Amino acid sequence: MREINLIVIHCSATREDRCLTEHDLEECHRRRGFEGAGYHFYIRKDGKIITTRPVERAGAHAKGFNAHSIGICYEGGLDCNGRPKDTRTEWQKHLMRVLVEVHRVSRSFNVFHHRLHRLSQIYLFLNLC
Repeated sequence: MREINLIVIHCSATREDRCLTEHDLEECHRRRGFEGAGYHFYIRKDGKIITTRPVERAGAHAKGFNAHSIGICYEGGLDCNGRPKDTRTEWQKHLMRVLVEVHRVSRSFNVFHHRLHRLSQIYLFLNLC
């Protein structure tokens, strides 16, 4: 098993009035030259969690950090006009907390936004989700 010390949170940059299925996500990443979706988990608006890449396999979601991280992407992230907005549903927030807790390996485990601005230590992050 590879050493994991970081979880990187992403949004799919999908407008809140539109859907992006896991198949759409996979196709988008393949068109960009990746071997499938670069994230390990994709959380749909309805709360469905899709494993898009085995955790044992390095991701393709945060250049320079993939070897030791897990990528979690949630469907959404833009308002109806295409501007950034926290569009996470309660299901998405809850499941993000669950995934982070399941994959946490230590109390000093880090969680970052996809642009790699530190969100917080894991226990503070859990309260923000």
